[in-house]
Amino acid sequence: MSQHQLVLILDFGSQFTQLIARRLREEGVYCEIQPCNAKPPASRPDSLIGLILSGGPDSVLSDTAPPFDVAWLGLGVPVLGVCYGMQLLAHLDGGVLGQGQAREYGRAVLERVGAESALLAAWPQESQVWMSHGDHVEAAPAGYVVTGRTEGCPIAVMEDVTRRRFGVQLHPEVTHTQHGKLLLRAFVFEVCGARGDWSIGSFLDEQTAKVRAMVGADKVICALSGGVDSSVVAALLHHALGDQLHCIFVDTGLLRKGEREAVAAEFSELNLTVVDASARFLGELAGVSDPEQKRRIIGAAFIRVFEEEARRVGGARWLAQGTLYPDVIESVSFRGPSATIKSHHNVGGLPERMDLKLIEPLRELFKDEARALGEALGLSEGRVWRHPFPGPGLAIRIIGDVTAEKADLLREADAIYLDEIRRAGLYRDIWQAFAVLLPVQTVGVMGDDRTYERVCALRAVTSVDGMTASWFPMPYDVLARMSDRIVREVRGVNRVVYDISSKPPATIEWE
Repeated sequence: MSQHQLVLILDFGSQFTQLIARRLREEGVYCEIQPCNAKPPASRPDSLIGLILSGGPDSVLSDTAPPFDVAWLGLGVPVLGVCYGMQLLAHLDGGVLGQGQAREYGRAVLERVGAESALLAAWPQESQVWMSHGDHVEAAPAGYVVTGRTEGCPIAVMEDVTRRRFGVQLHPEVTHTQHGKLLLRAFVFEVCGARGDWSIGSFLDEQTAKVRAMVGADKVICALSGGVDSSVVAALLHHALGDQLHCIFVDTGLLRKGEREAVAAEFSELNLTVVDASARFLGELAGVSDPEQKRRIIGAAFIRVFEEEARRVGGARWLAQGTLYPDVIESVSFRGPSATIKSHHNVGGLPERMDLKLIEPLRELFKDEARALGEALGLSEGRVWRHPFPGPGLAIRIIGDVTAEKADLLREADAIYLDEIRRAGLYRDIWQAFAVLLPVQTVGVMGDDRTYERVCALRAVTSVDGMTASWFPMPYDVLARMSDRIVREVRGVNRVVYDISSKPPATIEWE
């Protein structure tokens, strides 16, 4: 358990569970997510001040309802049930649930009822909320007072102030709920007594001391890709260990334009080894079109190159990795691993193959917190706020087989695309933007000549964590400039198209 005050969130499978944690972290309250089937401690840890039961897609009344140990409710800390969590709390405390007759999906208007409410004290009489439920609480358990309702849900908020148990059918963590933050603040600060003792600054100080104690005088190696996660890890470890850190940057020949030079310049004060392995990677990819085979080839080649370079660092005992908290949460989900849509792009297998101990200093952070840590460590704005870039690089943005000529062509088109996004002031509004080279050629006219050249697709999405994404409504005038420049400046492309698919059903990357 944390040395900070801790609010623990038990995850019943809601797509919004991580949002609850992020909202609390934004308020300076440290929280962790555990699967709903986690075993409760025998006695309450001193740090634990509250418990939140998340939403979920199942029915409490179903035979396949997620497992839950009621001993969690005996720890003596305040409990907040959200959506499914409210229904579970009501069911366990003797309330009555109804199925199907009060379904609500989307926006609704919550009306406060009753004289007093611990959760809604700062709310207006009526406000917009976000609902997403089939089952509902039909009769509140003894001891609970109903303090909020909607047209379709007579018991939308219920409170047992004496036992400090609360249930909300709405989702306070989503932005569609106008005053959701006020509700969460009321629970953690007024009910749980949180001090708000967690911050990126305190995290940096604690991790610095932790890393120094863990590593001692050993050397640490880090695969520095130039992405946000590996860059923040490198900066943190350099802050903590200085010259004990050795970073390795591998140029696969599949990077964005100027990436190698930019990384070498920004991280020049680190013990940085830059390896040009572009010929090796492109050679092994020759004639390969299947995206999964591309990933396997690139992953295996990266491991071999990294191993060769790591052996040159004598005395290395540790391997640094940019694991973030969402990765940790996914790995312990009570539902088990999700279906493989495509192989994960991070390098896998290095610790076992290389007999190195793993150090993951960011494993408690969400992506936005990692960015904030990067800013605190002095990384450039461009580095901290850069869009995600897949480990296989341009290989999975070149549909079909990969060649040096195609990589160069796509690199130029992608650079123009991102340049115009920055010029339009849209870069920070977009989660990820990139160009894709399609395996088709179309007829065009340039001057008085007929052309038969390639098609370039442009992709831009908005997202919170990459799990779902909406296509970005790029302004027409910006699209026109992008298309004009790419066709004019990139020899070999005569047509540009814009991808307006969301995830799901599409994925963000094309391969």
